[in-house]
Amino acid sequence: MLTANTALLREEDDVLVDIRDYVARQENKGLLRFLTCGSVDDGKSTLIGRLLFDTKLIFEDQLAALENDSRKHGTAGDEIDFALLVDGLEAEREQGITIDVAYRFFSTPRRKFIVADTPGHEQYTRNMATGASTADVAIVLVDARQGILPQTRRHSMIASLLGIRHIVLAVNKIDLVGFDEAVFDRIAAEYRAFAEELGFETIQPIPLSARYGDNVIRSSGKTPWYEGPSLLEHLETVDIEAEAEAKPFRFPVQYVSRPNLDFRGFSGTVASGRIGVGERVSVAKSGKQTRIRRIVTQDGDLEVASEGQAVTLLLEDEVELSRGNMLVTPQARPHVADQFSATLVWFDEKPLLPGRSYILRTETDEVSATVSQLKHRRNINNFAQEAATSLDLNEVGLCNFSLQAPIAFDAFSDNRTTGAFILIDRLTNATVGAGMIQRPLRRAANIHWQALDVTRQSRAELKHQKPAVLWFTGLSGSGKSTIASLLEKKLHAAGRHTYVLDGDNIRHGLNRDLGFTDEDRVENIRRVAETAKLMADAGLIVLVSFISPFRAERRMARELMNEGEFVEVFVDTPFEECARRDPKGLYAKALNGEIQNFTGVDSPYETPERADIHIETTARAPEELVDEVEAWLKERGYC
Repeated sequence: MLTANTALLREEDDVLVDIRDYVARQENKGLLRFLTCGSVDDGKSTLIGRLLFDTKLIFEDQLAALENDSRKHGTAGDEIDFALLVDGLEAEREQGITIDVAYRFFSTPRRKFIVADTPGHEQYTRNMATGASTADVAIVLVDARQGILPQTRRHSMIASLLGIRHIVLAVNKIDLVGFDEAVFDRIAAEYRAFAEELGFETIQPIPLSARYGDNVIRSSGKTPWYEGPSLLEHLETVDIEAEAEAKPFRFPVQYVSRPNLDFRGFSGTVASGRIGVGERVSVAKSGKQTRIRRIVTQDGDLEVASEGQAVTLLLEDEVELSRGNMLVTPQARPHVADQFSATLVWFDEKPLLPGRSYILRTETDEVSATVSQLKHRRNINNFAQEAATSLDLNEVGLCNFSLQAPIAFDAFSDNRTTGAFILIDRLTNATVGAGMIQRPLRRAANIHWQALDVTRQSRAELKHQKPAVLWFTGLSGSGKSTIASLLEKKLHAAGRHTYVLDGDNIRHGLNRDLGFTDEDRVENIRRVAETAKLMADAGLIVLVSFISPFRAERRMARELMNEGEFVEVFVDTPFEECARRDPKGLYAKALNGEIQNFTGVDSPYETPERADIHIETTARAPEELVDEVEAWLKERGYC
């Protein structure tokens, strides 16, 4: 017979078992990431707020604060403005728009969700791309009164480019058109027609009213003609797990853990696939194979690690592996190349210029990169491929990239984590673009550096000098060519081996095909820098006299050379003095509008921030300036 104490203990055990079962069920539920996107004021934030409210995931204090905020900032009259749940920035509430990406987590008995509320304004397209980069499903909202708008097309195209294969076409504010079935059918048909070539696996149109909750978590009696699922029902059942399980194992190394001499682990997050203890893996870049010895986590060792898990892997063999590399399935290794083609979404107000050097950053790697060719731009209205020489803010194009060193990657269509990258401006450190790799370019795979017996050092020693590239930069008419020519005469008289690369002379030969647009100026400097590098390799002192108006290209030229080989000489002459001198009559023509893209008039000149030699020419003779540069060179052993 049970005593009272025994019964109480059994009841506590049952409660404990129930709690453990509940926790286990929560941990084993699948996770779906989705985003809301579309044009301005289509109700994206309101929809998320309604989802959270109707699934009873708003605490009482949050609801009280929301009611108070609705009275102060709301746009729904005396009713609750659900958009304020996610529009948290003061600027967002003042303007009634979404600016930044807002993430929210919620859960239902069937699934866990992370939702990204993204902006609708064109100027914040970069933020939309950020939210889409990790999403499995995109909810594209359309105002039933407005129909399909340009931003609807732009966001749909970006969603497709970023690997989203499941679309919910949420025809919102259906209440404002009297729940008209014909309006819904027309919008759904128009969307399917233009999205046909975007490659979506599923498109689920749903008529809804985010403000009043119609068809949000359950079917609405106001749309008896609609027989499909509610929004939440569809999100709970859309199948994404099968896609994830089919991907090969990818483990980008984030950190090498060495707490003691007996422990060498490689930490990171499994990007795709799964791996178990004892299974074989390869180092992506070298192909070296080994086996997994342990899978370590903060909560103890695992037998198997799957996509999304943060773990530390210990290997059976000592292999060369560090951040910037990956552990992968031996039978399905990624590409390793220094050239590839990629789709690029441009984020910066300054245009993309092919030939300019940027920093390319992947999940774990970072390398200098240039766009070697802009193949075409995509028209967001008809998806046509258009010829272009640059990309402006929010434009999308197909580019070929050339990297300073090989990286390991997959095609973005195969793996969204290891096939994506961002571009960073070298001077401002701003993220200026996001890219999706299509394929490696193998055209240079059979070209290797030829080892030469005669080195640059031996060539320079024969000439009794130190190789150098003196890069004279300044406005037209500043005196660059005069100073470079006089300096070469002086160095030549002293027995030094020199060569002058002058801007005007080069444009008669090597660069005769280039004009004076920003794109052509970038390519002009790239070619000259490569030529100067070869001459320095021959042991020469090279005097380069070019306006070279952009800091990014001068920095690119510096990075091409060996350490200490590049000497930036800023010939500092005020614009007024250059215009007064006007030795070629160019300033007069530019100021009269006869010449376009003239530096200092209608094209910018970016002055050096830290030139190696800074010479001010006003009221000073050229010979005096040459002596100053020569003294600097002698002091540092160049001649």
